[in-house]
Amino acid sequence: MSSNADLETRRAAALARGVGVQTQNFAVSAENATVTDADGRELIDFAAGIAVVNTGHRHPKVIEAVKAQLDAFTHTCHQVMPYEPYVRLAERLNEKVPGNFDKKSIFVTTGAESVENAIKIARAYTGRNAVIAFSGGFHGRTFMTMTLTGKVAPYKAGFGAMMPDVFHVPFPNALHGVSTEDSFAAMESLFKTDLDPTRLAAVIFEPVQGEGGFNPAPHDFVKRLRAFCDEHGIVMIADEVQTGFARTGTLFAMDAYDVAADVTTMAKGLGGGLPIAAVTGRAEIMDAANPGGLGGTYGGNPLGIAAGNAVLDVIEEEDLCARANELGSRLKQRLEAIRANMPEIAEIRGPGFMVAVELMSDGKPDAALTQRIRVEALNRGLLLLTCGVYGNVIRFLAPITIPDDQMAKALDILEEAMTAAKEG
Repeated sequence: MSSNADLETRRAAALARGVGVQTQNFAVSAENATVTDADGRELIDFAAGIAVVNTGHRHPKVIEAVKAQLDAFTHTCHQVMPYEPYVRLAERLNEKVPGNFDKKSIFVTTGAESVENAIKIARAYTGRNAVIAFSGGFHGRTFMTMTLTGKVAPYKAGFGAMMPDVFHVPFPNALHGVSTEDSFAAMESLFKTDLDPTRLAAVIFEPVQGEGGFNPAPHDFVKRLRAFCDEHGIVMIADEVQTGFARTGTLFAMDAYDVAADVTTMAKGLGGGLPIAAVTGRAEIMDAANPGGLGGTYGGNPLGIAAGNAVLDVIEEEDLCARANELGSRLKQRLEAIRANMPEIAEIRGPGFMVAVELMSDGKPDAALTQRIRVEALNRGLLLLTCGVYGNVIRFLAPITIPDDQMAKALDILEEAMTAAKEG
């Protein structure tokens, strides 16, 4: 078997430079919260494929469901020949996605596709073009979703002109001095200088920003956004691609707010490791597109659909929402203990088991310290991810199914890594 070093040499020669990777550890097997690399080294996975395997790598129920579907059929294209599990998963999402109104769903393959389709649907429903997104938000790498993303490097740099009629407003971030009032003041300024709100088709936001640094949307912000959308007939889109499926301690992050979005996008955790994404929203909005205007050859592939139904079963049967809150509480308590000796921890935040720490030195974002912690943790067998507009946030995304003893070991490694990084 090839070593990590051999595989890295082949990767560098064969793959385009634009596909960045955070480690040179090549996975060969995985089970729950453990990944084994090509050198036979076991890593505790606090990345979960970026919040994809919330139910753990290769959860037995997910594997069983996919194997059963493999024995039946793997593809017909739902638009050519539909199948019952697709309908069943849509029915379940229509019931579970927040909002006390009739809903309908579609399935696609990636989170970016779900966002693209949400914008298409909003434009079809309203007959308008413009969209507001927020600074620090991440919505994908296709041209529309890249345009919506509120961060230039590395997502937009070098790719030319962005899509028209997309406008950005500051997202609330108390640590960096941006309040809900500031966000809405910026929006009012936008309406005075560049945009008539009657041209707005949609406003899209993440209830907890992912790549932007795990910044939760304040409750007053979401409530005011809902009122603004209602006032002007605008479709409110919640991007739950990273927050969905028990990660935040509720099935969807928007379950924690007292208002609902009109349309919800989702992917990642829905498939438990298989590619599947969805858009669920008000029935009358979702029905705005003409037949044939939505879908795709692989949208709602039978294997991904089987995995999605199994994931929903696992979340319910194992009460993973409660488990996420328990694990998140343990993580925050340990981080607070570390903070007593590490004032560089400026903030510990995030709902459920979608937790992050932001690191600052002398009042400024410290990306170098953040990277040292990540490397020190990796050297000790703990896989971490960084994020944030300034690259100074460590995000914790372990599978919600991680065993207690492994969680305790991971927290010990984390403390050792943070101490070593600070001293180094």
